[in-house]
Amino acid sequence: MTASTAAGSRRLVLTTGLIILGVVFAVVGVIYEVRTAGHLPSFFPGHQAGSTTHHIKHGLAAFALALVAWIGAWFSIGRRSTTRAHPDDAF
Repeated sequence: MTASTAAGSRRLVLTTGLIILGVVFAVVGVIYEVRTAGHLPSFFPGHQAGSTTHHIKHGLAAFALALVAWIGAWFSIGRRSTTRAHPDDAF
């Protein structure tokens, strides 16, 4: 395996991981928006037994993290320059 294919393979794994992480955060955001604090899974931050409030800010934070993950995936698949800049090149 050459260096360029190894880098491409790592980039693919990173991109796939970021997309999956974004989907997970989006699902968590939906759960926060739809369920009350008393009905959240016990391992979720903000779970309060018997509470009837919604954790809107937690949901918005999860959606923001999903967006950040998807933007990271978008940047990770960006076009790479095939030429290397020479240190003596000036603007």
